[in-house]
Amino acid sequence: MGKKQLHRTYEAIEELNIWPSFTDLIANAFMIISLFLLLALFKSLFLKTAADETELNLSETERQVRILKREIAVLENELGESTDTIRQLRKGSAQLQTLLQRSNSRVNILESEVNRLKSAPPVVVIQDSGEFQFASGSAELPSELRQYIITDLVERIEQISQERNLYIVEVIGHTDGQINVNSPSNLDQQLEAVAKGERSINSLSPGSNVDLGLMRALEVVKELQEIQKQGRLEGVRFRAYSAAQLLLPSGDFASINRVPDASRRRIEIRFSPIGKAETIR
Repeated sequence: MGKKQLHRTYEAIEELNIWPSFTDLIANAFMIISLFLLLALFKSLFLKTAADETELNLSETERQVRILKREIAVLENELGESTDTIRQLRKGSAQLQTLLQRSNSRVNILESEVNRLKSAPPVVVIQDSGEFQFASGSAELPSELRQYIITDLVERIEQISQERNLYIVEVIGHTDGQINVNSPSNLDQQLEAVAKGERSINSLSPGSNVDLGLMRALEVVKELQEIQKQGRLEGVRFRAYSAAQLLLPSGDFASINRVPDASRRRIEIRFSPIGKAETIR
């Protein structure tokens, strides 16, 4: 084989040798794969970092949310307590308002009573003792008592009536608790005639302290009416009543006491304005 032929054979072998190209291809492929792996690694690291940051952010947010929830719960609890307190305060305020209204009402009543007492006319009391004493079981006026009515009592009645515009004078007879031993009462038969002046007071026979108290009050009224006929006590009207032995001078009810007690035997003069008559059925 000549050199020329050998050279051609070598060239042919060289043309058939593909290993360098394959090696280059593999190297390029490896570099590309390495690049992709590197990119994937970077991406994975980036995603992990982002996830960690997101998790941290979420954890902080959740922590803030939990804190806010606790604060909201505390506020709701405080609000509930405040609501209860406000409700109790309102209830207490309503009770205080009610007490205040009741107190004001009581104050008004007391003020009205004080004003009434201040404006109430005085009670003139004629004690049935000493020089003004009635004879036992009798309603005939002693001369001393008649003189007292003329010189003193009439003037006081006129003065009080003019000052307070009062027109009715109530004469009330009071007795002590001694049992009346006179004959049976005849007031049912003759009281009207005595009141009209058709009969004298001595024509009446009291059967009880009620009768005796009324008889003595009526005798005082008759004396005042006689004085009125003379031009005194103009416009004044008179009423005769009996309280018998029921009331003490203090105004309290008397207990059973049959012992003679001159302090309980008295004539009271009370004053009141004229009012419209009312019928209670």
